[in-house]
Amino acid sequence: MRILSLPTLKSFYEETASHTDAKTPLLTWHSHVLKANWLEPADVKVDFGNASILKEGRVVFNIVGNKYRLVTSINYPYGIVFIKFIGTHKQYDAIDAQTI
Repeated sequence: MRILSLPTLKSFYEETASHTDAKTPLLTWHSHVLKANWLEPADVKVDFGNASILKEGRVVFNIVGNKYRLVTSINYPYGIVFIKFIGTHKQYDAIDAQTI
C-alpha cells in the first residue's frame, strides 16, 4: 500500500512533546501498511483486528492502546491509504470521522 503521507504522522509526534509516545507505534503501523496488500476492508481486519471499518473506505486505527486515533481513507483498487486525522481520543470524539 502507498501511504499519503508520512510527514503528517511525523509532525504529530515531533511537534507536541506529549505525543512522543506515539512515534514507535505510528512508525510500526506505517511500516506494516507499506507491506500490506489490502483489497477490501476484511483484509485490514486481518492485520488490525481492533480497527474500526466505517463507510466509503474509512478506517479508524487505535494507536498506543487507543490513546490516539488515526483516521484513514483507503482506496482499495489503487492501494492508497490517505491519512485524514491523527489525534488524541478526546480530539477524535470532537470530529466526524466519516467526513474529516
